[in-house]
Amino acid sequence: MADDGDSSSGPVDTNGGQGAAEESDGLGLGGMLLNISALVLVVAVCLAAYRRWGRRLVSDGAHGAEAPTLTKMRRRDFTLEQLGEYDGVQNPRILMAVNMKVFDVTSGKKFYGKDGPYGIFAGRDASRGLATFCLEKDALRDEYDDLSDLSAVQMESVREWEMQFQEKYDYVGRLLKPGDEPSEYTDEEDIKDHLKHD
Repeated sequence: MADDGDSSSGPVDTNGGQGAAEESDGLGLGGMLLNISALVLVVAVCLAAYRRWGRRLVSDGAHGAEAPTLTKMRRRDFTLEQLGEYDGVQNPRILMAVNMKVFDVTSGKKFYGKDGPYGIFAGRDASRGLATFCLEKDALRDEYDDLSDLSAVQMESVREWEMQFQEKYDYVGRLLKPGDEPSEYTDEEDIKDHLKHD
């Protein structure tokens, strides 16, 4: 049999060609608009639900993972031994000293807590480690460190770190040299300093 171009190998259209047109339109223009409208409505409802409940759930979950907020610490001076008690393990509060100034870094627990990248500094004088950019325990000293062997560039780095900590964290007192007596801070100084940081 020779193909003369008039025969078709597929099914015969008995509707006069109208069936093929209906199939290609699918649901038609009205159906597409209905689908798009339904999709927009679902997205709007999801967005409204997230705004109403989602943020609250996320923030509640974040607060549940962290320690409860501690009250502001009254200003006082610390010996190295006293500072060591505030390492986030023995006491939930985390303090660290930079250039003889003690800061409450509890709000930065993810950095200075036990498992944080700078956890080595918790409850310690971090000046030498920050000046030398060394996070090893051997770089820190267990006794008073006057930093006299640091270079001018390293001391400038310590001062820059100190300024950053003053901007971000509460200053709670001085790190005492051996033989120094702690200062007596008045409630007025304490309140004025806390208002300045808030």
